Amino acid sequence: MKKNNLLIKTAIAFIMLSLIFITGCGRTPQNQQNNTNQPQTPNEVIYKNTEYGFDFTLPQSWKGYTIVTSNWNGVPLGGTKSEEGPIISIRHPEWTSAKPRQDIPIMVFTLAQWDAMNNSKFSVGAAPIPPSELGRNSKYVFALPARYNYSYPEGFQEVETILNGKPLKPTENFE
Repeated sequence: MKKNNLLIKTAIAFIMLSLIFITGCGRTPQNQQNNTNQPQTPNEVIYKNTEYGFDFTLPQSWKGYTIVTSNWNGVPLGGTKSEEGPIISIRHPEWTSAKPRQDIPIMVFTLAQWDAMNNSKFSVGAAPIPPSELGRNSKYVFALPARYNYSYPEGFQEVETILNGKPLKPTENFE
């Protein structure tokens, strides 16, 4: 019985995640913002997010990036309360709908949501592993989706290199 419940929950989570990826990747983003006036050093570009409190360092090749916002949805596991929160995706300036490139998705959780997810109150994906924490401040946890690069689009290796450099720096600079 428990095995069947686990299989059903896993299947539901997989279907939900698949729907999120299909609907999110198959249309032109509505919440897109160009960023060309970032403070920068000669070899890097810095995205500053003052809504949630973090800075993200990018290589110079990402100058002119855009920010695309969407939401993650948590599927309740055992309870009835679903959760949701923002995903802030940093998009390479060479991305086009005809030739998409790997985005850098940053999931934003409240501290309470992060704890609830880690205590199996809800799931945010079909992967058997949770999102990985990139950093946190006094209000939010910033995380990378478990299988964000599952289709290996152009630029996925560059994004891996960027992420290996620990580019997210939490701040307490909120609007």
